[in-house]
Amino acid sequence: MGILTEALPAGVLPEMAHDLSVSEPAMGQALTVYAIATGVAAIPLLVTTAAWRRKKLLLLAVTVFAVANLVTALSSDYPLTMAFRLLAGIAAAAVWAELVGYARRLAPPHLQGRAVAITMAGVPLALSLGIPLGTFLGGLFGWRMTFGLVTLISVALLGWVMASVPDAPGQPPGAREPILKALSLPGVPAVLFVVAAYVLAHNILYTYIAAFLDAYDMGGSRDGVLLVFGVAAVVSIWITGALVDRKLRRLTIVSSALFLVAAVLLAVLADNTVVVYGAMVLWGLGWGGVTTLLQTAVNDAGGDRGQALLVTTWNSFMAGGGAVGGVLLDGLGPKSFAWSVLALMAPVLAVVVLARRHAFPARRPGAE
Repeated sequence: MGILTEALPAGVLPEMAHDLSVSEPAMGQALTVYAIATGVAAIPLLVTTAAWRRKKLLLLAVTVFAVANLVTALSSDYPLTMAFRLLAGIAAAAVWAELVGYARRLAPPHLQGRAVAITMAGVPLALSLGIPLGTFLGGLFGWRMTFGLVTLISVALLGWVMASVPDAPGQPPGAREPILKALSLPGVPAVLFVVAAYVLAHNILYTYIAAFLDAYDMGGSRDGVLLVFGVAAVVSIWITGALVDRKLRRLTIVSSALFLVAAVLLAVLADNTVVVYGAMVLWGLGWGGVTTLLQTAVNDAGGDRGQALLVTTWNSFMAGGGAVGGVLLDGLGPKSFAWSVLALMAPVLAVVVLARRHAFPARRPGAE
């Protein structure tokens, strides 16, 4: 729900911009504001709500999603829409942290990675399919009705959480150590570096995939290219869920290597249509499971504090992808995107391979 709420405006951006009487770049900031709010709010929110009952926090976050999507569906005022996009981004910070916590509490240590994989499967699915879905629904019903449908889904989700999700206590005041101290824990800085570079690389290319394809006369194939990417990502989610508890290190190496090879192909052979589709398969296979892999790795190394740092890092660099990509587009053109991904993913692969002791060990702590 959080990622769908975040990604949905991208699929109906021109229509939203027209109805709210702003430019498309201004309307595009609806995504940026959401991502920045999630990243900035993650650590303060975790500290402020540490003593809360966990179910209470989750219910409040889902309620904010419902209200924010309803206001978006009804609003004709750009500042009001952006204010509720910001609130939805803050709610997403709570959901990111709580979903992983719930998954790890409900599963034994040797199955926690698989539990995280199941819980977080919606993230890459929404990122891979959210924009096409938003475009499709917006074409059928209009963008306001689409946000209204998401509001109804939020309300249904709220009822399901109230009826089915177990509660858990918060932590007493003073029981939680300072979150930033997690940076001194072995393995946490390495995982966060991989998160930052991988997410930045992905979002530079994915945000501007239309411009990249246009540069190679493949603009008309955008839907097919994204579909291939999305299907490959779904396959990756399934594989990761089945193997993450036993093969975390190997899967992370393979994920990084696949995206790196895809970048090489797109950098030097993107004028070949078959190669582009092949690169999309490799990219999707690499990307699909990365959320689960890095969530599991940072929680193994740093627990809840590591998770808060991951949420901040992930969303900050996701927002940064659009900004950096825009600079590259204006300065060097769309063909520079693949080279930028290559420059970011080479050190990612090196760190994953070298950080074998604490960040990406061959055997996960507590796993059988």
